[in-house]
Amino acid sequence: MNESRTPSSSPSQPSLTERRKAATQLDIARAAMELFTEKGPDGTTAEEIARGAGVALRTFYRYFRNKQDAVGPLLASGGARWRELLAATEPGTPLLQALEAAAVTSLSPQDAAAEEALHGTRTLLRAAQEDPALRAVWYRVNQESEEQLLPVIADLTGPGADPLETRLTAAAATDAIRVALELWSTTDSPTSGPGSPSALAARGLRHLVG
Repeated sequence: MNESRTPSSSPSQPSLTERRKAATQLDIARAAMELFTEKGPDGTTAEEIARGAGVALRTFYRYFRNKQDAVGPLLASGGARWRELLAATEPGTPLLQALEAAAVTSLSPQDAAAEEALHGTRTLLRAAQEDPALRAVWYRVNQESEEQLLPVIADLTGPGADPLETRLTAAAATDAIRVALELWSTTDSPTSGPGSPSALAARGLRHLVG
């Protein structure tokens, strides 16, 4: 039976409750990022993160399993922006060109807040080298991003696309972005120009997806 949906139940229009939940998660994630940057994951407690976000400890654990898990929303935001740009690609654009253009735009900070967010990602990826729990969050975020990329690529390639090629493309493209950010995090390269995340991602996409 078909039932008409109200705007609040539409997938493209989150309900007020969902928006509040997302806002709380982001507040907690930002507090965790600040503390991790200042003290490192080992020197930070869940209690401190909750206090920094202005929420009760029980609220923290309602949304996140542990302190490392708390930065997941920030680590996932770049992939969400990439998929959003990719989904808005002009019809008929070659897939590799679309993937590269969206990646370069999403990894090129346009303001001070985006610049700070990218540097925050570098801090987290450096910490993840010595923190298995944080590294697991990063890998999970990338796995989820790959799965969410599948329908976007399927839409761009059309109904006749080979499912195997679609999955391989999603995996290769996601790994190209992941490796670019991981490599950049091991350097002191700036956020633009040679050696930047956008430049490394573009190179990676050409090698893997091309």
